[in-house]
Amino acid sequence: MVSPPPDNCPALVLNADFRPLSYFPLSLWPWYEAIKAVFLDRVNIIAEYDRVVRSPSFEMRLPSVISLKEYIPTARRPAFTRFNVFLRDRFSCQYCGERFPSQELTFDHVVPRARGGRTSWTNVVAACSVCNLRKGHQMPSRCGMHPLTPPQQPTTYELQENGRAFPPNFLHQSWRDFLYWDTELEH
Repeated sequence: MVSPPPDNCPALVLNADFRPLSYFPLSLWPWYEAIKAVFLDRVNIIAEYDRVVRSPSFEMRLPSVISLKEYIPTARRPAFTRFNVFLRDRFSCQYCGERFPSQELTFDHVVPRARGGRTSWTNVVAACSVCNLRKGHQMPSRCGMHPLTPPQQPTTYELQENGRAFPPNFLHQSWRDFLYWDTELEH
């Protein structure tokens, strides 16, 4: 069997409390960053790939899961970004309820900017193009289009929990115990 190239061996990065630094995007470091952190004594190796890297004087299995030695507190208030709004709204249009890929979602100002609405957590929702065009620059009461969930500023914890619902395309077996600890164990 041919070994995978090291580029296909990212390390899942856990905080010192053994929770991922981020779920969406998943906190992954390339293999060379993980090895560098091991040598700088900044992380503990929790699990390894079968893949080995070698130098003329050293051999090491690539880490698949590492934990930071020092706890990094999460930000209490997440940044107001387009992606975080979509994540807060679980990539669903807040008018029709359908789920869309992020590139097919738009921002909608519940109270349109033309009517004094601000670009903020409490006035912006994810919307599909069809609903956004249908609502236009109208007030929700005039067009009968109210968000399914009233917009609010999420906590970092809420965004992390929402991110857990969207697993990445690649999940190494050694990561599963650290990503879904609240799911029912298989028999």
